[in-house]
Amino acid sequence: MLRVDLNPGGGESILGVAALDRLVTLFDTLHERPAVRAVVLSSSGDDFSLGGDRREYQDALDTDPTGTSLRRILDRGHRLCQALENSHAVTIARLHGRVVGQGLALASFCDLRVAADTTRFRLPELGLGMPPAWGGVLGRLISEAGAARIRELMLTSEAFDAGTARELGLLHKVAPYDGLDAAVAAWTRPISRRSAEALTLTKRMFAGYARADRTADIGLLDAHLMAAQLRQ
Repeated sequence: MLRVDLNPGGGESILGVAALDRLVTLFDTLHERPAVRAVVLSSSGDDFSLGGDRREYQDALDTDPTGTSLRRILDRGHRLCQALENSHAVTIARLHGRVVGQGLALASFCDLRVAADTTRFRLPELGLGMPPAWGGVLGRLISEAGAARIRELMLTSEAFDAGTARELGLLHKVAPYDGLDAAVAAWTRPISRRSAEALTLTKRMFAGYARADRTADIGLLDAHLMAAQLRQ
């Protein structure tokens, strides 16, 4: 098992360029480590993730008003989410604190998700004047939880708790904060005994069926959609 800390410094947990580059590089090199059966994404900060770094977005626009630099930043999100979905390893999101916007997008692309019972979730994009365009998240959330409830949560930007997230299918387990590691171990122990080849094949079968449900997926346009909105 490989555990990856989104926020090794323990400060504000934001998915800035440095964090995205580190994660993309990790998953790119993971192909050379076939013995790794599971990857756990967690955070040492107070929150799993507060989403993207809007200051970086604004700085990119100030430096390059054409939006090209901003689109490159946003494309990193799409690359990362696709890497999570395509990885041979089972990916596990270990969630606590707040899971907001792009942080929830990242978690949704993990195969398994467990959260502390005090975790709070929110999809604030519309309230911030942005479309839900990052990493192909809209198609993924609809595939995992259904269009009706995701539409409501997107349109209202209403916060919701771990129990609601589990009811929606966005979580597989809810546990007390001090029980998160035990919940993760309950998954990783049997996964470590599975055939590596069978795990990879099973993951790719699930990914194939999920993509079949997203035949009109416009995730590749996410960076262009968001960049166009932020330039207004």
